[in-house]
Amino acid sequence: MGSKRRAQPRRMAAKLLQIRKSLDLSQEKMAKRLDVVRSPVYPTHISEFERGLREPSLLVLLRYARITGIYVDVLIDDELDLPKHLPSKSQGRNRS
Repeated sequence: MGSKRRAQPRRMAAKLLQIRKSLDLSQEKMAKRLDVVRSPVYPTHISEFERGLREPSLLVLLRYARITGIYVDVLIDDELDLPKHLPSKSQGRNRS
């Protein structure tokens, strides 16, 4: 068995930061918006996601995608950019 760490998206952290800023949310409020029963999210997690120190679970990535109305692959794929116009705080969708 290999001990190599698997490849991680290089641009995902910056995308997650850009999303939070476009929604004009603090890390605490973003954590509340993203909280998933089987994958709890805390403000410290948001900071770590945005600095590339921690990778969000698949359920959390799905929540980011649903809140912004974008596909999950846009968050993960380094070759894809976020849309030029992300929802503002008042436009962000909050589907469960």
